[in-house]
Amino acid sequence: MLETDPMEHARRKNIFVVGLDEFNLRLLKAVPGADRYEFHPLLGFEEISGARTFDLEALLDKARRILRAFPGPVDAIIGYWDFPTVLMMPILRREFGLRGPSLESVLRCEHKYWARRVQQEAVPETVPAFAAVDPFAPDAAQRIGLAYPFWLKPIKAHSSLLGFRVSNRRDLDHALDLIRAGIDRFADPMNVILGYADIPDNIRAVDGYHCIAEQIISRGRQCTLEGHVTDGTPQIYGIVDSIRGPNRSSLERYEYPSALPRAVQARMIDAAERVIRHAGLDASAFNMEFFHDAANDRVWLLEVNARISKSHSPLFDKVEGSPHKQVLIDVALGRRPAYPARAGRFRYAAKFMPRLYGHHDDWRVRGVPDAARLREIEAAFPGTEIQLHVEDGMRLGESRHRDPYSYELAAVFMGAQSRRALRRDFKALWQAVGLHFEAGE
Repeated sequence: MLETDPMEHARRKNIFVVGLDEFNLRLLKAVPGADRYEFHPLLGFEEISGARTFDLEALLDKARRILRAFPGPVDAIIGYWDFPTVLMMPILRREFGLRGPSLESVLRCEHKYWARRVQQEAVPETVPAFAAVDPFAPDAAQRIGLAYPFWLKPIKAHSSLLGFRVSNRRDLDHALDLIRAGIDRFADPMNVILGYADIPDNIRAVDGYHCIAEQIISRGRQCTLEGHVTDGTPQIYGIVDSIRGPNRSSLERYEYPSALPRAVQARMIDAAERVIRHAGLDASAFNMEFFHDAANDRVWLLEVNARISKSHSPLFDKVEGSPHKQVLIDVALGRRPAYPARAGRFRYAAKFMPRLYGHHDDWRVRGVPDAARLREIEAAFPGTEIQLHVEDGMRLGESRHRDPYSYELAAVFMGAQSRRALRRDFKALWQAVGLHFEAGE
């Protein structure tokens, strides 16, 4: 038996975090045993999430230089952002001999068309009708083959960008025009990533410039299962409800724990475990989004992500007493997570995403409270954190926090002892924030 160097156990683990930001650094430092870790930034947020374009080879090369120049041992690479972070990490981990899932298994979760093929094999009863779409084909509109309405979105993007609900031919033509004009932002870096992977020919043909069309499955209650897979064994440790706004597309809040019936949760957990095993994902955190159509008692699988949801981390912190970034760290260091802890201050928690609906790009935001006033409002609601996405005088059209149907004005994290108290407290808090808008000409 090999002897373990006691100094190796004593030293602090060097964990590199892709796109490390101050808000999430505070959550990383809140996990149990955080004094045993050193968190190091690996690329900046603006480089891997906020940029208009991503030069993937340049980003990978920069990350390689940072890791090679580090004077000590590199113990793990973690990240909680979507594209391109989630697909860059397997490449870097493989090159530096670090623990993590294979790139191919992550692509079987993240490449929307390949993922649907995998899901169709593992849990066909949960998968809607779908089709690959080349938006640049002259007859793209005629070749989709799905009845209206349906969703149309790139095979990989993030934050619902270039995702459209298509109800008729006019919607489809408009969506295709916008996708053709903007898909290069995601397609070029996605194709670089695909070049690092061993992919079946029928999947390789559906490259980053392709889209997927899917039957609408947004009827019913939506939730996200958060889990991890260690040594080939998946485990679900929490279920978060996703509540959409009146347009049935834009998310208005997340609530934890889920209010879905236990029997429905059990069916979702079974489906999630089957998908993860079939995808071959291992040594990874993941989350999986489902709908439950109560009218037909049907469970639908929306999508799989080979990462935690960063938006859920403060919710777990409030209810469990530790952010689920603890899971991210444990898995990356080769430990089986002992989670959840059930030791939080609150029984329930939520992330509220207040929105303005409609198309108001020329409207200006007024009445934005300063930092001191925000801290006063937070103090009036213990356990609350407010992140405003707007500044006084800005045009709504300048916001990065938007979808085709609305503008997300803030992220508000709150805890309470009941669901009713959560909603009551948020209503009072948002009135105190007091944003208003000045219509453009």
